[in-house]
Amino acid sequence: MASLKKVAMKNIQMPCLPTKFGEIPAYTFAIKAKYLLAIHYVAVRGQDQEEGAVQRPLSTRRINDIKNYILEGNTFFNSFILNWTDKNFKPTITQQNITIPLAPAAAQVLDGQHRLTGLQAAIDVDANIGESELLVTLCLGLTTKEAAKIFLNINTEQRPVPKSLVFDLFGEVESDEDHAINRATDLARSLNDEADSPLYRLIKFPGSMRGQGSIELSTFVSAFKDHLKPKTGTFHTYKLRDYDKQRAAIANFFSAIRDFYSDAGIWESTAKNPFTRAAGFNGAVDFFFESLIKRCAEKGSFSIPSMKSLIGLDKEGLIGWDELRGKDGKTQRKLIKDLLESNLLNSLPDHSAYEF
Repeated sequence: MASLKKVAMKNIQMPCLPTKFGEIPAYTFAIKAKYLLAIHYVAVRGQDQEEGAVQRPLSTRRINDIKNYILEGNTFFNSFILNWTDKNFKPTITQQNITIPLAPAAAQVLDGQHRLTGLQAAIDVDANIGESELLVTLCLGLTTKEAAKIFLNINTEQRPVPKSLVFDLFGEVESDEDHAINRATDLARSLNDEADSPLYRLIKFPGSMRGQGSIELSTFVSAFKDHLKPKTGTFHTYKLRDYDKQRAAIANFFSAIRDFYSDAGIWESTAKNPFTRAAGFNGAVDFFFESLIKRCAEKGSFSIPSMKSLIGLDKEGLIGWDELRGKDGKTQRKLIKDLLESNLLNSLPDHSAYEF
């Protein structure tokens, strides 16, 4: 039987920068989007039984967001990370150049699968996008252990920069409204995703699985966006103007409330905790901006102990969801605000102690 001949494959050559990820050689270069799409494929962990399968299933919502982002004229400055796995066709590397065979499905995606899928969807609308250049870092023949090491480095050791941070860094933003919404969304994502947060996994983002989160993202954004506006927002007025201080103030506030309600065995119960419902959450935010933020600023402290001393809830007087059930939303919201405000009012001096 005659031996099969290797099919001739088109090659493309680009300047490249050789480097290392620890002991793993890697090669960084710019490549046209259409060529990157031609050679890549995704190996999903738990589904594909091959070396280097570390990717998670795709999110349709993220793909659509990326598609629209690209069609609006944006591109990516961070690199795509690939692992070349094709044993029949291999890149040729010199000190200054890399030559890549345009073999279909020759390189696994380690980082960038959503961006690439969104990119393909954008190219389906506008073919000219395929001529744009993207940055790629390519590794050759990684084991699953090596691929997982890179994947975990990207997805655990590094965190995406909040979109609204551009205002803190450069003092520029497209509009106050855009900035306030972006900042509120960034804060919600951080408070929902980070394990040290009192709102960990309590905020429901669009596209979340059923049962994940009980405070709608729209509720969080609506409650905070006006207070996050540059120059006119409450945070700006009290000189809490950067992302880290705003996040800390919100996290400490809900941590203080959580401590009181956890001691009473209410916080962890979704059936009893009023702050995981829109009315209770909004009532708490009303109290924070109308009363607490000023008192914390006067004390010069937004720490959890300072907030707890000001809130000072009585374990026997806590309001659970059962006490709010059946009342209209406006009344529920006011009852929570009044509860949190009660100790502040009680701490005021008697009228006879006022000086006139």
